[in-house]
Amino acid sequence: CLATLIIMLVGDTYTLINYVSFINYLCYGVTIIGLIVLRWKKPKIFRPIKVNLLIPITYLAFWAFLLIFSLYSEPIVCGVGLIIILTGVPVFFLGVYWRNKPKCVNRLIESMTCWGQKLCFVVYPQCGSAKEE
Repeated sequence: CLATLIIMLVGDTYTLINYVSFINYLCYGVTIIGLIVLRWKKPKIFRPIKVNLLIPITYLAFWAFLLIFSLYSEPIVCGVGLIIILTGVPVFFLGVYWRNKPKCVNRLIESMTCWGQKLCFVVYPQCGSAKEE
């Protein structure tokens, strides 16, 4: 959110759309690669929808073309998009990977989660004591 606010203050909306578009296409492609890897490494697991592998492979071919063309035509925008994605790496290490956090860090993360849930109305807040329910 902080990176988005800074970008909105500095750049125009068109540039912000370009950043987000590149990030979205990158995530879509990585998701399809994950689908193909799972189909190859774990072919026996349950899948509610199973498609022919030709469809994701064709999608990946077009995805690679669009991604390479984007990197060639607007390398600065793509670089900023990658930097925006990489800002999530420290958050991942602080929030998920680091298992033995001090209690004060856990309380801070829980309060930020609760605040975000209340702010965005995404999940009924589960924070606080049982008296509030």
